[in-house]
Amino acid sequence: MVEKLKVNVGEHGYVLLKDWMGTDLSPVNDAKVSFDKESSEMGEREKRLLTYLADHQHTSPFRHSVLKFEVYAPLMVARQWWKHVIGSEHGEGYDRLTAWNESSRRYITEEPTFLVPGKEEWRSVPENRKQGSGDNLPPSIGEKYSEALAAHVKESLRLYEQALEDQVCPEQARLFLPAYGLYVRWVWTGSLQAVSHFLRLRLDQGAQKEIRDFAEAVETLTREKFPIALDALLNA
Repeated sequence: MVEKLKVNVGEHGYVLLKDWMGTDLSPVNDAKVSFDKESSEMGEREKRLLTYLADHQHTSPFRHSVLKFEVYAPLMVARQWWKHVIGSEHGEGYDRLTAWNESSRRYITEEPTFLVPGKEEWRSVPENRKQGSGDNLPPSIGEKYSEALAAHVKESLRLYEQALEDQVCPEQARLFLPAYGLYVRWVWTGSLQAVSHFLRLRLDQGAQKEIRDFAEAVETLTREKFPIALDALLNA
């Protein structure tokens, strides 16, 4: 039976490591196959090899080790995350070993869950308006929008449930649900290289906080299985 590791994110979200293939020693030996050699344990020489491979962008040995995650997060996080699956299909040096399967409200009607920031969690517009956010707004302003969003979600749920009761098909009834804050569940599989590429971008302080929180959970789980190789890739 595969051991499953889970990190909770916020009030409702989580990242679950469902399965994986390989250890820190795997990319070492996948690189050494070129010389028909193999290491049986991780020593200083093996660590130096991982650093060398990452520093010189010899990334193919990191593509044979794979991690499979289950994620439950707001739709706005899922759509940002999805860019890494699309982006991995194009361009020199990118990793094609990625997969994504997401739950669909065309087929299921599980109880909807939404992200409603607390009064101290609303952020201001940054000086650089291109992306990101600034400092937190005063709670007096945040409270107004927390209450407004909660009311909006409540009314949307009422319309959604009424539509289902009136036998409207789920794939149309879901149109009443506020999209960006709705939690969705998906399975994401990627090679160690693909995961490290995701982390390099989404752990950055310029990344949106909501996806950065999930990236930190992915990093924690990946370090459980590939601590040395992940360090080599992130520090390259």
